[in-house]
Formats: sequence, structure tokens, C-alpha cells
Amino acid sequence: MVKIIIWTIAVVTVLGLVLALVLYLVAKRFKVEEDPRIDEVEKAMPGANCGGCGFAGCRAFAEAAVKAPNLDNNFCPVGGNETMAKVAQILGYEVKEKAPMVAVVRCNGTCQARPRINNYDGYASCKVKAALYSGDTGCSYGCLGCGDCVNACQFGALSMDPETGLPVVDQEKCTACGACVKACPKHIIELRPKGPRGMRVFVSCVNRDKGPVAKKACANACIGCGICAKTCTKEAIVIEGNVAYIDPAKCKLCRECEAMCPTGAIHGVGFPKPLDKDAVKARIKERQLKEKEAKDE
Repeated sequence: MVKIIIWTIAVVTVLGLVLALVLYLVAKRFKVEEDPRIDEVEKAMPGANCGGCGFAGCRAFAEAAVKAPNLDNNFCPVGGNETMAKVAQILGYEVKEKAPMVAVVRCNGTCQARPRINNYDGYASCKVKAALYSGDTGCSYGCLGCGDCVNACQFGALSMDPETGLPVVDQEKCTACGACVKACPKHIIELRPKGPRGMRVFVSCVNRDKGPVAKKACANACIGCGICAKTCTKEAIVIEGNVAYIDPAKCKLCRECEAMCPTGAIHGVGFPKPLDKDAVKARIKERQLKEKEAKDE
């Protein structure tokens, strides 16, 4: 009996050693050498793992950056140009600086402008509410007010304004990771360039209903009248699907469209002085008179 136990232990031990040797040789044979620069790039990243770069996390971004022939299609919105400069130095690449972006809420359907027509009494989630029905107001395109975007932001850049019922973006904290954009089922949040010294102009509405319907649902809605597009001398504004859109690449921040908008759907943000609509309208009228005189001659 003792011999059987001894032989059993010996056989198991030898078998274990043989299998361990086999595993070692297999691991040695099929070992994949990892580029050490991946670790260096990962250390240079902010470590947010937010997915704003389009990859699962900072490690995945580092692996993709090392394998890529250049950094044209790789950018970390959280770390920004400073982080990308470090990555470029590690990899020996050149990288172009990108204009800083910020999340913009394209809905101005405040509680006052967009009265409720029913009350939602369910789980407080915009995604759930959107799956059940169009919302509490007559506007089926606007903010649902449950704060999914706020919950998605891991940088504390969004908060819900209790008076307006709309999300507010803190541009100093916003990293343009895009988490809020993905979280919003109504697609009212957009990433736009911050603009020079934080100044930007955008249409705070995505309602695609025709003018009278949109206006009835929300006093602040864009009615697709086209006055802004006709006023803009830079062709920065287009009307698509009954709603205006301002191309940030073409906009020169003259704020003429903002002054002429009959519903106040166009917003100027970050400007040092309040908009003097009367002065802007007078300037537009003077320019139009000069253009007319030039044509008559």
C-alpha cells in the first residue's frame, strides 16, 4: 500500500513537471513580443478610459497609436494637444494641433417656453422615457430632462438647471470626450469648437417640424424661416429639415444672425459684451442699402 502511494506521488510529480515543461516550450514558441512604446504611450495618457478617442480605453488607444503610420486619425480629447504632443514625441511622429472642442446643448426648450402637456411617472432615464413616448411636451425633439448626460459625464462638466429643466455645460471642465453626446437619445448635444477666446454662435434647436408646429410646441424653437441664412454674408448657415444649422468653420462670429432671429433660437456664447440687436440691425440695413445702390448703378 505504501509503495502504491509512493509511486502515485512520483508519477503525478513527473507528469506535472513534463506538462510544465511543455507549457513553457509552447509559451516560448508562440510568445508575442509587445512593442515597449505601448507602455510609454499609455503612461502619457490621462488615464480617463472614457472612450472619447474611439477606443475602449487608454491602453487600446496606445496600441493603435503605436501600430498606426501616423497620428492623423488618433486624438485624445481629454488630454488634448498637450498629451498628443507627448505621444508624438514618443513615437517620433508629427502631430497637428486641433482646435479645442466643447459640448453644446442644442435645445432651449425651457420650462417656460415649452409647457408640459403630460407628466412622466416612471424610471428617471431619458433613454427609458424616449423608448416609451415622445416626451412631456409638444416638442418630440427636445431635451427629456432626466439627466442621462449628467450621469454619463465623469468629469462633472454637466448639471441640470432646475429652473429651465435643461442641462448646463461647464466649458472649463468639459473635455469633449463625447460621453454626453452618446448618452442623449434625442441627439441634442453636439461637440463644437470652443471658438476664439471661447466665443461661438450656434442654433439651440433641433426641432424638424414645420414652423407653426414647432412654434406652438416651443416659443424658442427654430421655425426654419431662413432669415438667418439670408442675412449671413459668409454662407455659414443652411436650412435643412426645417431647422437652421451654423457651420462653425465658416462662421465669423458677427452675430448678425443672432440679432435677426425672430424666436431667439440662435445663441452667442462667450462674448465679452451683450448683443446690441438694434445696432446690429442698423448695420445690416446700411449694408443692404449700399448693396442695392451698387446694383442700381
